[in-house]
Amino acid sequence: MLRLTKKADYGLMALKFIAEHSDSMSLSAKDIAEAYHIPPQLLAKILQRLAKEGLLRSHAGMNGGYTLSRRASDITAFEVIRAIDGPLFITSCVTDSGLCDLTNSCTIKEPLARVNDSISNVLKDIRISDLVDSDQANGHPKTEQDLVTIRTPDAGAGKV
Repeated sequence: MLRLTKKADYGLMALKFIAEHSDSMSLSAKDIAEAYHIPPQLLAKILQRLAKEGLLRSHAGMNGGYTLSRRASDITAFEVIRAIDGPLFITSCVTDSGLCDLTNSCTIKEPLARVNDSISNVLKDIRISDLVDSDQANGHPKTEQDLVTIRTPDAGAGKV
């Protein structure tokens, strides 16, 4: 099963949170960790890594914290995952060097390389701005009028 690491999840969540709060001067690791119940020390390391890779800007001082280094629409999920976990390889035959012990006799290398490329391309098409709620991204927080009322025969009505 292909799945993201927890660190990559946390990195994407953090950038989404920062994008949603772009009106703030900067957000601390503590602010983000509290919002998502993420271990603060782990998140601090992830944010430092994202800053080192150029996806975030780190601001020191009393009101210090992190801001996006570029617009949310210019940062891809692929960049975030790669910054945290390194290159994306779904099999051991697709590596930085491109070689494995079975290179000469392997019959599935090319199809698996296409799968790897497809996954990479999907992640490159997902922007941090895509993760942000469209109403919030447009500066319109959800109001009670935006909620949908669902009626069920035995449960009555409820707001969603």
